[in-house]
Amino acid sequence: MGLEVGRLSADNGVMKEWDDMAIAACGELSDRAVVERAQGGDHGAFTELVRRHDRRLRALAARLLRSPERVDDALQEVYIKAFRTIGRFRGDASVGTWLYRITYNTCLDELRRRQPVLVDNDFDPPSIEPGPAERYATASQVAHMLGRLSPDLRATVVLVDGYGLDYAEASRLLDVARDTMASRLHRARRHLREATEDAA
Repeated sequence: MGLEVGRLSADNGVMKEWDDMAIAACGELSDRAVVERAQGGDHGAFTELVRRHDRRLRALAARLLRSPERVDDALQEVYIKAFRTIGRFRGDASVGTWLYRITYNTCLDELRRRQPVLVDNDFDPPSIEPGPAERYATASQVAHMLGRLSPDLRATVVLVDGYGLDYAEASRLLDVARDTMASRLHRARRHLREATEDAA
């Protein structure tokens, strides 16, 4: 019995070493190549994808959910969904966009389960550039103001103004028409500008 336990421990050490080598090998590959390895059953490759994208996905979830406990729960669900569906990833979008989309949808589901979603049906012509008020707010003021936006408006402004995604990529990620995304961005910026002016 002691021999079997000893062998099991040795095997576990060898498996961990192999996993570490697989992850190190993946570190030099493109996201697409790492996905292909993960699709082939390489768990170390999936771990590498999580390592590469966790910080940005965590920041997106934190801005949408505004609760550290909810962020951890949501990201756990994101990674489970990604692991289960990685075999269906076709590469129509980048891996980062695919993971952002899963994160965005998971966070919206979480928000719908736990709180009502505010809807703003106003339509104003889209604005491309943020006004000066958005540029001078402190980080804590911006976080507070973002929290007052509906999840759709919050996600739009975070992706475009916070992460620098272009309109095409943001609209694809949010699964909305470009005009809808531009309208949401305009409304979000207007709300932020008004909130900044009220706070001044």
